[in-house]
Amino acid sequence: MSADAAGEPAARRFPLLPLRRPAQAAPPVLTHHPLIGLLGVLLGALVSTLTSRITTFGLADIRGAIGAGFDEGAWITTAYTVAQMLVAPAAAFLGVVFGPRRVLLVSSVTYGLATLALPLTGTLTGVLTFQVLAGLSSGTFIPLTIGFIVRNLPPRYLVYGIAIYAMNVELSLNFSASIEGWVIENLDWRWLFWDTAMLAPLMALCVHFGMPAEPVRRDLLKDGDWWGIGYASLGFALLYAALDQGNRLDWFNSGLIIGLFLGGALLIAAFIVQELTCPKPWITFSVLFRGNIPLLCLLLVLLRLIMLSTAYLVPQFLITVNNYRALEVGDTLLLIALPQFLLAPLVGTLLRHADPRVVMAAGFVAVGLACWLASHLTADWIGADFLPSQMLQAFGQSFAMTSLIFFNVKNLSPAHILALGALMQTARLLGGELGAAFMQTFVRMREQFHSFRLVSDVVVGDVDTVQRVAGTVARVAARSTGNEEATQRALSLLSATVRKQAYVLTYIDGFLVIAWFIVGGLLLIALLRPAPKP
Repeated sequence: MSADAAGEPAARRFPLLPLRRPAQAAPPVLTHHPLIGLLGVLLGALVSTLTSRITTFGLADIRGAIGAGFDEGAWITTAYTVAQMLVAPAAAFLGVVFGPRRVLLVSSVTYGLATLALPLTGTLTGVLTFQVLAGLSSGTFIPLTIGFIVRNLPPRYLVYGIAIYAMNVELSLNFSASIEGWVIENLDWRWLFWDTAMLAPLMALCVHFGMPAEPVRRDLLKDGDWWGIGYASLGFALLYAALDQGNRLDWFNSGLIIGLFLGGALLIAAFIVQELTCPKPWITFSVLFRGNIPLLCLLLVLLRLIMLSTAYLVPQFLITVNNYRALEVGDTLLLIALPQFLLAPLVGTLLRHADPRVVMAAGFVAVGLACWLASHLTADWIGADFLPSQMLQAFGQSFAMTSLIFFNVKNLSPAHILALGALMQTARLLGGELGAAFMQTFVRMREQFHSFRLVSDVVVGDVDTVQRVAGTVARVAARSTGNEEATQRALSLLSATVRKQAYVLTYIDGFLVIAWFIVGGLLLIALLRPAPKP
């Protein structure tokens, strides 16, 4: 076993990610019911993403129900996801100390109680409080999922477990609009939280019967790098809050956003210094961030950015341009979600025989082609017109996500898998928030640009515009009290048309810029080296 300059074993210096199991340590405890445990952790991954997306789609209904304004109500979704980010860096450490089974049992019960009680408060303070509690609980679900899959599934089924996990994330990301729309149409806003609360007891039962009980390692509690964990948790949480609220508060024109960015950056810098100087660091960068892992982290951030950007553009186009309701938007997003049931076993089988880098590149190319197809949209497009691009995107995202996670696993030894789960959760949350923040700001600025340009053409008296206004005045004159009212109505209709067209041009730009992100992802994939042989 390697030792550092002080003669201390590397595994002791790096308890979270031991390079080799100590001789006196017991062999790993495996479950006798891996499929039940797999169902439990997959339910957790589903709940974690589904809660965030449903709350986002149903935010207006939630604000109205509790009497919250737009600005204060915007923190409802932020409270949940920031709490997830807060606990993400510590999730792996908690899993090593207490065992994933204990952590997930406590978290699933706490999550269920929090989401059950949340709608009963009826106040913004109560909603925010229980959103934080639910976020802290569900923030442990995804980091511990990959660890269980790798450590407990037979090797020949490992890739299928990862494929099902990736499918699970895709389903929750794109199925949520349909759930939110159906709930609001048929029930009431409380069920936006109670629907996922109903899954918590099932998850707890699966975890209890399907996951092994591992001994508590109290020695790690005494020697834990609590400063490092605290710096990382608070730093990433502050950065996430800044990204989530930045577009609403106009970024660096807001003192709050500047403070959040500065505070987050300082804490992350302190975290790096702590890990480089601490005698028993929580994370040894030279062990974890080597080989392909840094590039794979960037690719995960980029892929999540792309997925959240496209998941934002399609619903916003349908809502803004065609006045779709949430349930109608959900029908379109199902075009991405439903094919995952067929794609998961397909990509799993393919990865058993093909280089994950090739499968990953194929997935990125498919998403790029989907964005190129969607960039040909017009103001007349409806949900069905997105069918070719959405089906192609479903194929691409499934291939890219599954192969990316699988290649991550192949680049780390099993001793590092729990830390990989925490790393992936942090990258996943940051990447998704970067995508949402970037695209919201991009759409706002490009809409202003296109509106200004189109209005300028109207103001200068373009011949086609003058003729269109005159024709509209003639059509509405019979339903107007005079020429002045007819002219005002015609100009109002023209203004709505200009705004609609400005949004269409904006969403076209959005799909094209995502296609360029795809090009960047392909360049990163080209830099990946083969995974080390086991």
